[in-house]
Amino acid sequence: MKAVTWQGPRNVSVETVPDPVLQQSNDAIIEVSSAAICGSDLHLYEVLGPFMTAGDIIGHESMGRVVEAGSESHLSTGDRVVVPFQIACGDCFYCRKGLQTQCETTQVTEQRSGSQLFGYSQLYGAVPGGQAEYLRVPHADYGPIKVGEELEDHRYLFLSDVLPTAWQAVAYTHCEAGDSVAVVGLGPIGQFAARIAKHLGMTVYAMDPVAERREMAARHGVHVFDSGDESVSAIREATSGRGPDAVIDAVGMEAHGDAQSALAKFAQRSVQFLPDKVGQPVMAKAGVDRLAALYTSIDLVRRGGTISLSGVYGGQASPLPMLTLFDKQIQVTMGQANVRNWVDGIIPLVEDHSDPLGIDDFVTHRMPLEKAPEAYSMFQKKEDGCIKVVLNP
Repeated sequence: MKAVTWQGPRNVSVETVPDPVLQQSNDAIIEVSSAAICGSDLHLYEVLGPFMTAGDIIGHESMGRVVEAGSESHLSTGDRVVVPFQIACGDCFYCRKGLQTQCETTQVTEQRSGSQLFGYSQLYGAVPGGQAEYLRVPHADYGPIKVGEELEDHRYLFLSDVLPTAWQAVAYTHCEAGDSVAVVGLGPIGQFAARIAKHLGMTVYAMDPVAERREMAARHGVHVFDSGDESVSAIREATSGRGPDAVIDAVGMEAHGDAQSALAKFAQRSVQFLPDKVGQPVMAKAGVDRLAALYTSIDLVRRGGTISLSGVYGGQASPLPMLTLFDKQIQVTMGQANVRNWVDGIIPLVEDHSDPLGIDDFVTHRMPLEKAPEAYSMFQKKEDGCIKVVLNP
């Protein structure tokens, strides 16, 4: 089969690799019909090279049809399914608590990480990903989400990651209708976090330096601003001088905008040139993130407010302004999205023909699998108005 493979920092290629096969009785094999490129994939593309091996199959947002079902998979050939990005058993202590990203059955204990993720480095199990013609799905008796036949792929595809991640980001703000929320970063997660907050009755402000991203969010009733101190001041002024009740950081470890982020970017890129045996412990113990988005969130949120982190962070030595966090009595919530915990509440909105979350106004580029290298480069460089790419094998 053809699959998108990691070959080095900022270097992916489409290669012919062996077809996946059933390994356990609760496995399933799906023929992938759509696979998206996620902002988190860019961390593999740019930062997490020490935890990657040349030839790794990447991608964790995929859907398709079952072509082979294990005897205990609870699936049948022909079922149309969306595959959550994390692999969870559904029956352990953490799964029963709705924390599928901490699944005890699939935890990557040798890396001291949570549950296995599709296509996401040794840190999360080095499981082959879904930007491919076929995908083996472990624990298929729990993970895959069966969907209907009427709607096109793009209406369901984002149940794999983007929609649950954005929904959790808003839920973790603990805000209600009438409250104010600011979103820092209007990439895929930020777009839907802003729309979901607006759908739930909140007043939503958002910041992003890319005009096309601001224009997309504005179409959905979001008050948009460029990045920078003037925008922080404008949002604070619009919220009675206090700042919003919550801020969602939808950017993460590769933020731009301050001296610390520039230094961290240099450090992140330097690690890529170290041998893996050296680079891995450096990243695991001394890695630093680019924190411009988080610093902005801390500055912007009102006293006693909440910062919800949905952007991925990976540094173990990132400096935080603890005095400010403590003095402002800021609550900080975070974590990978627990997909199965949220999808039942999201599916009715996905299937609503009025499209309340504007899913039809989200995908900016559809490309064949063979064009993945060009797609990654375009997405990383934010060229051609690229906000969300869907690959079709």
